[in-house]
Amino acid sequence: MGTPGDTEGGARAAEHRNFIQAVIDADVAAGLDAGRVVTRFPPEPNGYLHIGHAKAICLNFTIAEEFGGRCNLRFDDTNPVREEVEYVESMQEDIRWLGFDWGDGEYYASDYFEQLFEFAVELVEKGLAYVDDLDVEQVRAFRGTVTEPGRDSPHRGRTVEENLDLLRRMRACEFPDGSRTLRAKIDMASPNMNLRDPVLYRIMHVRHLRTGDDWCIYPMYDWAHGQSDAIEGVTHSLCSLEFENHRALYDWFLDNISAPHRPRQYEFARLNLTYTLTSKRKLIRLVEEGLVSGWDDPRMPTLCGLRRRGYTPAALRGFCAEIGVAKFNSTVDMVKLENALRDDLNRRAPRRLAVLRPLRVVIENYPEGEVEQVEAVNNPEDESAGTRRVPFSRVLYIDREDFREQAPRKYFRLAPGREVRLRYAYCITCNEVVKDPTSGEISELRCTYDPLTARGQTPDGRKVKGILHWVSADHAVDAEVRLYDHLFAVPDPSAVAEGEDFTANLNPDSLETLSGCKLEPGLADAQPGDHFQFERQGYFCVDSSDSHPDRPVFNRSVSLRDAWARIEKQAAQR
Repeated sequence: MGTPGDTEGGARAAEHRNFIQAVIDADVAAGLDAGRVVTRFPPEPNGYLHIGHAKAICLNFTIAEEFGGRCNLRFDDTNPVREEVEYVESMQEDIRWLGFDWGDGEYYASDYFEQLFEFAVELVEKGLAYVDDLDVEQVRAFRGTVTEPGRDSPHRGRTVEENLDLLRRMRACEFPDGSRTLRAKIDMASPNMNLRDPVLYRIMHVRHLRTGDDWCIYPMYDWAHGQSDAIEGVTHSLCSLEFENHRALYDWFLDNISAPHRPRQYEFARLNLTYTLTSKRKLIRLVEEGLVSGWDDPRMPTLCGLRRRGYTPAALRGFCAEIGVAKFNSTVDMVKLENALRDDLNRRAPRRLAVLRPLRVVIENYPEGEVEQVEAVNNPEDESAGTRRVPFSRVLYIDREDFREQAPRKYFRLAPGREVRLRYAYCITCNEVVKDPTSGEISELRCTYDPLTARGQTPDGRKVKGILHWVSADHAVDAEVRLYDHLFAVPDPSAVAEGEDFTANLNPDSLETLSGCKLEPGLADAQPGDHFQFERQGYFCVDSSDSHPDRPVFNRSVSLRDAWARIEKQAAQR
């Protein structure tokens, strides 16, 4: 492999660097900001972080780490109507859970309210901002359209002195909500709508979660964002593509105030994922209308929901690294996210036996009262994980889906007169089917076992294709298991018929709750957040909210990849 000094090796390395890394490489090489790299992750504390935010978090923190810089966590708390301490704390928890630490670099836009106001006064003194009396609807009407230029407000020609007086009176809370705004004086005919005299401040007599009642005027996001970057010494302001048209405004503000530092904005493609939505407005609707159980519902794309479902920080970081950083928006298949979790858990999740839809099996020729401890592998991907002992007895449970009274051709699981192998144990043959006399439902299978087939042995060389998981009835742990699927039934939940909205695409089968599941006894000590692979079932974790020692609850994080095909192929090869 080439070294940085090796031209061929250096060229290969450069090919694998994303465009953000290439930009910063060039900036550092040019000596900009004395080679410093400072990024920031600037969430608005008005909701919970979701999978789309994970991409931005990973990018900002890893870029800073790669270049020996720092990444600030700044809460852009400029709209007290929607912001809560709950959101601030949840975001801090989510970022730490992902594995990132901002050290002493925690900031708030509200820390800079005084400085932002002084910057606004500076614009007014330069004749570049004015107080406007138009209401929200009038501002929208005067703004024009993408094909028609806007019109000047009748208040645009106010003198500097008049504007300064009105701005200070706005700050002194002399005017009611919505009666006046402070607007930048740029260009009402600009093809970029963001430059048509954007609003900098609006009047809101609302208590702020950090500044209390000190302010009744609050800065707009666009006004606070770039100036906060400048105050903090951010060098590279990395934003998603929806802010591309805002960059001209970002630069205009910095060009026209006495900013202590000049950050530069670069845009990357946001994360769009099939079968899910990341619109904060729509996620709020799901929660408020009771269509999910809360922000941490395991079907939600929120980080707290993904964590509760069983996603791991390593899986999310690996997923973000795999999809990379691009300049153009695209949609990523949910399978990539699921595969990232499978890849992580496959390496480290202990294997366990669990029967989700139990069917009683009596092995008639196995001694009554006898219990045998069979050896089971904890993780075939990790030899250091060792083995464990699992009790085997006369009465077992297998999964109801592993038996068919009328078995089709190439059905390799249990059926009358057919032999299968019990994982880690013996081969059994079904001799009799017992049914409930009232319902006609199968209630029990009567089987015999071959004592010479312990631990996968078949002394006569016969091939037994089917392999079933099982649990000893007398030793089983009763549990509730929740099988989660996509929250939406279609890849693009936003695509709806006329007259419908996105909720029409909700998946009615996104959750199946199974009670009376039977688990091997070792799972009795599982703790909230613990991960396991239930053999032939998928990857599961102990629910962090509803699980209790006397009533364990397991969530399916993700199914196995081609589980049946792999298991039956292995069986056929024996």
